[in-house]
Formats: sequence, C-alpha cells, structure tokens
Amino acid sequence: MERKSAICNTCTCAALRRKCRCLQSAIFLRLLKLAAPFAGWMALAALLGFATVGSGISLMATSAWIIATAALHPSIADLQVAIVGVRFFGIARGVFRYLERYVSHQVTFRLLAQLRVWFYAAIEPLAPARLASRRSGDLLARVVADVETLEHFYVRVIAPPVVAALTGWLMWIFMRGFDSRLALAFLIVFVVAGVGAPLLTRLLSRTVGRRLITARAELNATLVDGLQGMADLVSFGQEAAWLERMQSSCRELTQAQARMAWIGGLQNALGVLLTSLAALAVLIVAIPLVNAAQIPGVNLAVIVLAAMASFEAVQPLPLAAQYLESTLEAARRLFEIVHEEHEGTRILPTTCDLRPAPCDLRLENLCFRYAPGEPLALDGISLRLPPGGRVAIVGPSGAGKSTLVNLLLRFWDYQDGIITLDGCDLREYPPDDVRRLMGVVSQNTYLFNATLRDNLLIAKPDATQAEWEQAARRAQLDAFIQSLPQGYDTWVGEQGLRLSGGERQRLAIARALLKDAPILILDEATANLDPVTEREVIQAIREAMQGRATLIITHRLVGLQDADEILALQSGRVVERGRHHDLLRANGLYRRMWELQNQILLPVR
Repeated sequence: MERKSAICNTCTCAALRRKCRCLQSAIFLRLLKLAAPFAGWMALAALLGFATVGSGISLMATSAWIIATAALHPSIADLQVAIVGVRFFGIARGVFRYLERYVSHQVTFRLLAQLRVWFYAAIEPLAPARLASRRSGDLLARVVADVETLEHFYVRVIAPPVVAALTGWLMWIFMRGFDSRLALAFLIVFVVAGVGAPLLTRLLSRTVGRRLITARAELNATLVDGLQGMADLVSFGQEAAWLERMQSSCRELTQAQARMAWIGGLQNALGVLLTSLAALAVLIVAIPLVNAAQIPGVNLAVIVLAAMASFEAVQPLPLAAQYLESTLEAARRLFEIVHEEHEGTRILPTTCDLRPAPCDLRLENLCFRYAPGEPLALDGISLRLPPGGRVAIVGPSGAGKSTLVNLLLRFWDYQDGIITLDGCDLREYPPDDVRRLMGVVSQNTYLFNATLRDNLLIAKPDATQAEWEQAARRAQLDAFIQSLPQGYDTWVGEQGLRLSGGERQRLAIARALLKDAPILILDEATANLDPVTEREVIQAIREAMQGRATLIITHRLVGLQDADEILALQSGRVVERGRHHDLLRANGLYRRMWELQNQILLPVR
C-alpha cells in the first residue's frame, strides 16, 4: 500500500512538473510573440553584438600575431597590414558595442512602453468588478516592477544565445583552418560554457527567481497598504506591528536578492574557469601540432588568445539563465490577470441602435451569482424604469443593491433573466456605449489629484466653461468654488481629501449633470453624510433628476416620497414593492427600516 502511494505521489509530481514546463513554454512563446513587431530591430541588435565580439576576437588575434612575429625581428613592412588591422578592430569594437547597446536598449525601452500600454488596456475592461479582489499595491507591482523585469528577457535572454551561436560557428571555422582536432577541443569547452553553465545556473536560481518576484510584489503591496492606511495605523497605535510586517517583507526580499547575488558570483567564477580551461585545452592540442610544424609557432598565441576572447559571447548566458525564471514569473503574473475571465466584454449579435435619447430600461426575472456554486446575489428581480421615471431600490447591506448597479453598467453579465434597453438585450451593446447613457453618483466618488476643473471635465472633456460652471451651480457647488482663492484651479488632493464629504458628493453630482446622460443612477449618494450636508446634497440630487430616468439605490429612506415605485430587497429578492406611503402601511421590511432610521414606533395615519 505504501509502495502504491509512493508511486502515485511520484506520478503526481511528474505530472505537475510537466504542466509547469508546458506553462513556462507557453509564457516564453507569448513573450516572443509580443516582441514580434520588433523582430527586425532585435535581429540587428544581435548582429551588432556578434560584430562586437568578432571585432574583439580579431583584435586579440591580430595583436597576438604582431607581438609573436615582432619577436622574430621582421621588416616593418611585414607588420603594416596587421598594425592597420589592430587600429581598425580596436575602433570597430567600440563603435559596434555602442551601436549594439543603443539599438538593444532603444528596442527594449520601446517594447516595455508598449507592454505597459498593452497591460493597462487589457486590465481596463476588468475594472472595477474583476479587480475588486486584487490589492492595489500588487497591481502596482505588476504594472511597474514586473514589466521592468521583462527587460532582462529581451536584453539578456533573447540576444545573447544568438550571439553565442554565431560566435561558436565563427570560431569553429577559424579553428578548423588550423586543425579539426583543435576545433573539436575548443568546441567542447565552448558548449559546456554556453549550455552547461547556464543550465546549472537556472537550476540553482529557479526557486529563487520566483521568490524574488513574489517577495517584491508583497513588499510593494504592503507599502501601498501602509501609506493608504497611515492615519488609521497611527490612530490605533499599530505602527510598530506594521513596521514589523514591513521588516519581515524586506528580510524575505533581501534573502532572495542575496541568493541571486551568490548565484551571480558563482556563474562569474564558472565563466573565468571555463575560459581558462578552453585556453588550456587549446594549448594541449596545439603545442604538439606546433612541434610537428603543422602550425607556425607564431600562430600559437593567435589561437589561444582568439579562443579566450571568444568566451565574451558565452559569459552573458549564465546570467540570462539566472534571470529567465524571474522574467517568466513576472510574465506569468501579468498574463494571469490579462487572461482572467471577463464576461462583461461579451457582445451578442444585434440590429439595435443605441441612441443618446430618453431610454426605457426594463429588468425581467434577473438572476445573478458571482461564481458557480455560490448563492444567488440577485434572484428574480423585475422592474421598469421609463423615461423620466423614478424608481428606488432599498434594503439592508448585502441585499444586492450594488450588484444591480454593476450589472447595469456591464461590469458583470447576468446568467438568467434579461435587462433590456429600448427593447434590446443590454448585452447586445458594447459596454462603453451603455455607460455613455448612464450618469452615476456613487457612495465612494474617486477624485484625482488634480484641479476641480479637471475632475469635472472627466465627465465631458470637451465641455465649454459655461457648461461646467452651470453644472456646478445646479449641484450647489459653484458658490463654494468661487469662495476659494484659486477657484476652479484649486487642487483637491489625493482622492479629494482636501474637500469635505459633502463637497465631494456635490462634485460627483456636478459630474453627472455635466455628462447629461438620460439615465441617472444614485448609488448610496448620501451615505456617511451628516443630516445638514445630506439635505444639501438631496437638494442638488433633485436638481440632477429633472428630466432624467432615475434609479435610486440606498439603505437610507430619505427623499423617497416622490419615487414612482420602491422595491425592498432582502437576500437578493424583492420582498416588497410599491409607493412610499403604501409600503409604510404594509408594515413589512420597508416599515421596519423606516422606524429604525427614525427611532420611533408610531402608527402611520
């Protein structure tokens, strides 16, 4: 039984290793595919690298021939061509090295810029629903640090093997010109240095490379969390605990970096050792040939120094193998998010035109769950929001109100039932077209670290001054802005922290007014506001609702007397529906929420 269990474990481990190798191969091919538009430039960089190494070999070989020949006191005329060759190859090596570095880094930096744009464009459709479970610090590490790590792939992984292969081919031809045994002896050591040393380096750095990427990502995520929650950490006296967590992440990253440095030192030592072994092997084979007069004695130094100079081509290969695992791990982290399932991007075939006009929104028996096997977040929701109508959806936290907003904005797609807009399935329209018809005032309005004007113009970048000033006046924000020394040029700070909660909400309402969308969605627009500020914001909301179909989603029963219909949600189901006074008389969930909010238990007259 134990033997059978051991065999199963061995088979499982082998299967996992095969799966890991297949995944790494797929990632490697995907990285090559992303570099395909720059293939010509990368080939040019490799050829320039080969020309650099070739110039170095020629420089060493020519210099050795001059020194060895000069010892025989020949005529200076016999050395003229070689002297010119030394000058040429010395200058050429510097020029080719400069051009190789210039071309390779230009290609790499442009490719990294393209990768950042590609990655952002790929994750943008996932926001916000699919990125809600991701830490902002981890996302920052992926889009910045992980993309930068791919620099090692394109600079140190792709080009060096090509240069080494071309150099090995050149030296094989050069050595065979003297003797095939000489070429074979050189090639054996060259292959060991070009293949064996990188394989050993990769074997040693496989686990460390992955640890390095994950430790760096964890450190970045911890840093961002700490900076964003600095006020709470200080308030609750948790600075020391957070500092210990930071130090733990730093220690883990430092250990991984130290291990990588140790492996780097080992591969440098191997490079020097194998270069010396190549020179020794060439000497062992060449000396008998010189003694037999099969090779001129002056060429002995030429052969040895050329062999040693050629190892410049294989010295980067262990470093490439060392960085390969970390670059594949960084790429895996990028592709992991890019390939995440995103149902909100599916578009069904349609013959409908979505017009920026008053829209008729309907939900019929709508059902949705976030993942297979999870309970329904919405179960059988039906409602109609006609042009100019007002519908409110209320319920306790977790009832499914915000989920409904995510479905309407096509951040997620529903599984059963249907949402129609002017008679057509909502999934038949591109998500961007749907969102252009909806203005949203949410509970947590994000304000960028820019001016008030810039934050307003997010809703309509081409708006005129008269338009955004009118939107601010209708949101009862213009008087406050005019009282500021810099007016609309006032910076709001990161996340708008220089503004009060009510000012941020009125700015969000001004955005919605400036967008002038036919459907207005108010998602907990007055939550977390004091009563005075809440009344002011509600007044601004009433101004915003004029002439628009409005969907009010809230757990605070304020200002709902004018709603055409109110739906009370509990656990994703509609348990009550009707107008304000009718629901109060029904003595159900709505009545209980109303009494709890007002802290009175009086009968409705």
